[in-house]
Amino acid sequence: MHDIVKTFPGVRALDGVDLDVRPGEVHCLLGQNGAGKSTLIKILAGAHQPDGGRISWQGSPVTLSNPQAAMSLGIATIYQELDLVSGLTVADNIFLGREFSRFGLTRPAEGNRAATALLTRLGHPEIRPGAEVGSLSAASQQMVSIARALSQDAKLIIMDEPSAVLDNEEVGRLFAVIRDLTAHDVAVVYISHRLEEIREIGDRITVLKDGRTVATGLPARETPTREVITLMTGRTIEYVFPERRTQPHLDEAPLLEVQGLALRGSFAGVSFSVRPGEIVGLAGLVGSGRSEILETVFGARHATSGTVRVAGRRLRAGDVGGAVAAGVGLAPEERKSQALLLGDSVYRNISISSLARFTRGGFLSGAAEKAAAREQVESLDVRPADVDREVRTLSGGNQQKVVLARWLLRDCKVLLLDEPTRGVDVGARSEIYALVRALADRGVAVVVVSSEIPEVLGLADRVLVIADGTVVTEQPAGALDEHRVLDLVMEGTAHPGVAVPRGNRHEGDVA
Repeated sequence: MHDIVKTFPGVRALDGVDLDVRPGEVHCLLGQNGAGKSTLIKILAGAHQPDGGRISWQGSPVTLSNPQAAMSLGIATIYQELDLVSGLTVADNIFLGREFSRFGLTRPAEGNRAATALLTRLGHPEIRPGAEVGSLSAASQQMVSIARALSQDAKLIIMDEPSAVLDNEEVGRLFAVIRDLTAHDVAVVYISHRLEEIREIGDRITVLKDGRTVATGLPARETPTREVITLMTGRTIEYVFPERRTQPHLDEAPLLEVQGLALRGSFAGVSFSVRPGEIVGLAGLVGSGRSEILETVFGARHATSGTVRVAGRRLRAGDVGGAVAAGVGLAPEERKSQALLLGDSVYRNISISSLARFTRGGFLSGAAEKAAAREQVESLDVRPADVDREVRTLSGGNQQKVVLARWLLRDCKVLLLDEPTRGVDVGARSEIYALVRALADRGVAVVVVSSEIPEVLGLADRVLVIADGTVVTEQPAGALDEHRVLDLVMEGTAHPGVAVPRGNRHEGDVA
């Protein structure tokens, strides 16, 4: 791939990216969230079309006009967000569009046998080919997706964060399969945030930053951690954080207390507290368990163990209503699918968690709803200031303000923010930063999760670094920098005495 350019409305996702992959190698593609990795592999998979540049396959120029064109050449892709059909069986998903048939009739028994052979090769003979794929664990679904790629007799397999939901033993099996593939001249493009995995399985590295190739062909095993992180860091967006007008009430009892919280398969042993007016940030990579921690605190996921208390009162696990009644609000990562009624009005999206206060004699007062929503819209400068407007017509930043307005209307004590500025332009981003700081100044306890490390460090008073579902360190935000946080989350290393979740620090790494 040479000089690849891809532009979306208002965003230049790729700006002249180069990538060359050799037969039989594991080529690792690195970069922070938003660097352009996903866009690049979607172009290679035929899912997106480039606006500029050229692609060659085995020395000849090609046009990958759709995923079928890529698959016909022998390019298979395993996406981080699995594209399995939950209503079909394991075997049906593996051979979807390539079913075994004779004389126009499908032969499911033959497909089941072939699926069993592939899953056995992956070290998972216990996954039944006739099982409905939606009933499987996330790790088992990942294995089904990998089996589908293997079934295509591919010459190049793209793996996007394949180990995110796998345990150490499953990762070892995956690496054994990759080594077997490369021994037969199959090439692998491997995307991971875990540098210990890159060193163990990778041959060469290409690093993307802000849609550009900043380094390519680096030896995976010899390049120091510090050098890779230096290549990955740096931003074109300026982060401007307002000054805190008041300090956290550190002499007061915590508003939020989380003790020994665990969710099987996602995280374990998470403990922290947040006092009135304090902002605590959770820094970590995709798949580290950050979002699951917030959702479990909120009751959207049922904790396996541990306790959550708000103002001293213990919340029931898995009870969203109880959490909301206690004064907890959540602005989730996927606001369009998890937080907003897109076809409904701005005012109803704001009032939806406070409908009881607008009910008189069993009837809902729309006028009272609108009046309260209008106050929030004016206070947060939601544009346009039309509470009857469908919320789907607003920009990303204004949609996020509507979600925040919902919890402001409830006068919540604890606010959980998951990726509060994702998909938000720079102007609205600054407004949301100011709003979060203003809430803390009013005594709200805030927990922020963000993939943007400067955002966590700039907003938070205290930061918990999460890696592989565990808290590897907890420090004041002023004691950390972006370099240090990346080092911690990618190596799973904090300070002496903290176990490394996946592998150990390699000789020659720079602390």
